Amino acid sequence: MQKSRKRKQVEVTETRQDPYPTHSRPTAEECRGIRDELLALHGFPPEFVKYRNQRLKHNMTRDKNSVPLDMSEYDEGEEESVLDGLVKTLLSQNTTEANSLKAFASLKSTFPTWEHVLAAEQKCIENAIRCGGLAPTKAACIKNILKCLLESKGKLCLEYLRGLSIDEIKAELSRFRGIGPKTVACVLMFHLQQDDFPVDTHVFEISKAIGWVPTAADRNKTYLHLNQRIPKELKFDLNCLLYTHGKLCRNCIKKGGNRQRKESAGNLCPLLNYCEKSNKT
Repeated sequence: MQKSRKRKQVEVTETRQDPYPTHSRPTAEECRGIRDELLALHGFPPEFVKYRNQRLKHNMTRDKNSVPLDMSEYDEGEEESVLDGLVKTLLSQNTTEANSLKAFASLKSTFPTWEHVLAAEQKCIENAIRCGGLAPTKAACIKNILKCLLESKGKLCLEYLRGLSIDEIKAELSRFRGIGPKTVACVLMFHLQQDDFPVDTHVFEISKAIGWVPTAADRNKTYLHLNQRIPKELKFDLNCLLYTHGKLCRNCIKKGGNRQRKESAGNLCPLLNYCEKSNKT
């Protein structure tokens, strides 16, 4: 058992190496510039404000490069447990944000505690999360997570992760069936207040369009490269803004092999210049 764990930790450390060490983009200046331009265009996404405020609370003081935010305008709400965050992120796989939130709310209202979820028949869990899609697969993953936690830790809780390093957290979460790099990165960034940079479809397509990774890059290599290149203090804001921009603007995304050059809501996409720079390069 010890040998297996040690081997897994070594593998996780090795996967953090930059797959494109000679690809010099993005630069810190580009990251900061795009962060500022997207913030001016969209404002900070309201759905991420509570997580941002929680980061500020955990860090106690603002980073010097952090964008000022009037926290008094927003309700932080109750901080989610790490286990809640993991399951919520799992339910968001391959579905819309609205459906995944409905599925999580249904799960929590159907079962008072995670102990009740573990004791329930899988079919009952499937029925509770069906609106989120892939119910049989996700229900099996949830049951597996809870079973593994009870067997290894004696209780259904992931708060112990807060005391581990990023590599150790990745090794712990990756042992659960159905939990891949993107899910792990989201838990790290949103629920453990770590400086990580998840790569979803929006971030991936924008990164390729503006030349932050080679055109042949896949999502995993994009994740590894961007986490090496993007300054830690910019990761959270930039990730939230790129995700939001990807949902609201298709001007800088490849569609049908062509990059669209249209105006959205009367505004020219602020990333257009970066796409053109990438084309010239």
